[in-house]
Amino acid sequence: MKELKSIEPMSLGRMLAVIYAVIGFIAGLISAAFTPFMAMVNPVGAAAFGLLAIIIFPILFAVIGFVMGIIVAFVYNVVAKRYGGIKLDL
Repeated sequence: MKELKSIEPMSLGRMLAVIYAVIGFIAGLISAAFTPFMAMVNPVGAAAFGLLAIIIFPILFAVIGFVMGIIVAFVYNVVAKRYGGIKLDL
């Protein structure tokens, strides 16, 4: 059994950025799917929102995922030094 004692923050940040970008793209598609309902209230704003959701959501989610990955890795490394790391069977 191997113990994971530290995580490289940039590595976790990059990994979570990619994962969150995919989640953001899915969220953008779901938001864009509701654009016809929004068009009943504001046709111009709804069209812009539908298009921008597919573009902006993945970027926004990726940035948030990257920053959170760095923070989580830092906190994990601090806690792992004090209490021990995660035990893994490889």
